[in-house]
Amino acid sequence: MQEVIRGIFRGAKRGVMTAKKGRNFYKGNRTGSMGSHTKHGKYVVDLGKVRTYVVPDLTGCELRPYVSHRGEKLKVDPCSAAAFTATE
Repeated sequence: MQEVIRGIFRGAKRGVMTAKKGRNFYKGNRTGSMGSHTKHGKYVVDLGKVRTYVVPDLTGCELRPYVSHRGEKLKVDPCSAAAFTATE
């Protein structure tokens, strides 16, 4: 019984692991690197690692960027698997 109580206290003092706690813990922010550091302390950007977004040409598109909250509610029949596999 004493071991159970000791285990509860041991687990209770563990908190959230952050970058400020822990010796070798680096959380990061999931951005990845865009280059590398040189031995002279500078940073060289590798263009192969830079994120580029390919945006399609939207000229003549009838869609608008925002949806109004005052729009009509549309009643749509639920789709089935047969609707997707039907060929015309």
